[in-house]
Amino acid sequence: MAAKSLPSVSAHGGLTRYLEEIRQFPMLEPQEEYMLAKSWAEHGDRDAAHQLVTSHLRLVARIAMGYRGYGLPVGEVISEGNVGLMQAVKRFDPDKGFRLATYAMWWIRAAIQEYILRSWSLVKMGTTAAQKKLFFNLRKIKGQLKALEEGDLRPDQVEQIATRLGVSEDDVVSMNRRLAGDSSLNAPVRNDAESGEWMDWLVDDGIDQETALAESEERDQRHDMLQDALKGLNERERRVFEARRLAEDPLTLEQLSTEFGVSRERIRQIEVRAFEKVQKAVQKAAKAAELEPADAD
Repeated sequence: MAAKSLPSVSAHGGLTRYLEEIRQFPMLEPQEEYMLAKSWAEHGDRDAAHQLVTSHLRLVARIAMGYRGYGLPVGEVISEGNVGLMQAVKRFDPDKGFRLATYAMWWIRAAIQEYILRSWSLVKMGTTAAQKKLFFNLRKIKGQLKALEEGDLRPDQVEQIATRLGVSEDDVVSMNRRLAGDSSLNAPVRNDAESGEWMDWLVDDGIDQETALAESEERDQRHDMLQDALKGLNERERRVFEARRLAEDPLTLEQLSTEFGVSRERIRQIEVRAFEKVQKAVQKAAKAAELEPADAD
């Protein structure tokens, strides 16, 4: 998509030199970013797209560093994140009213996580939202429970993790064993010959292509509805709503009250009002979407 090639970790003698190189690309001011995005969206200006991408390479690197614990080459993780960034630039609509970084973070994380799920294990990892959440949070929670030693988790630990992540206890046990490393599918289930091999117990529980496409379209539709709903908030409402409801690490009422110079209760009221506005707007859009096919007939 971009007119020029991007820096790469392998081509420049390691991570340190790569990070030094991408720091040379300037950050964009909001108006400059808007004009570049319009130039790309309306005129296919590849130089504008390249500037949008390179100005956000530091964001990709920062996100990629959070996935270093999976034993994969950091250069490849960054490269996959850059692919997600380019997809974000390609789809970015500057008239939606939010910055490219906010929009791109989802695409970058999705690209990196898909790469890790493809590459980490010989056995295909689960791809439902709950299974992905389990995969990418199990290590962190095990560390909090001081359960990082190898081997099966205790029943009480399994129960705690399942409750916190909203998954079944069987999923926790299965994922924990997968994270311990790959095993041969031809290995016996038990030590006796009559038990059979693990391969005999494999079940193809994957969804078909049509279902996957429908789910993808539904996710995109929900995302668009949310972004449209956010446009109905004023600047303060949007800041509070995003910081409290959409951020990966939500801010506290105390932090936002300090930022705006008002009481925590006032911040809570703003959050509630903003949520109600977004909820109504999304519900209205959803109803309109349900009626659209009938109207088209």
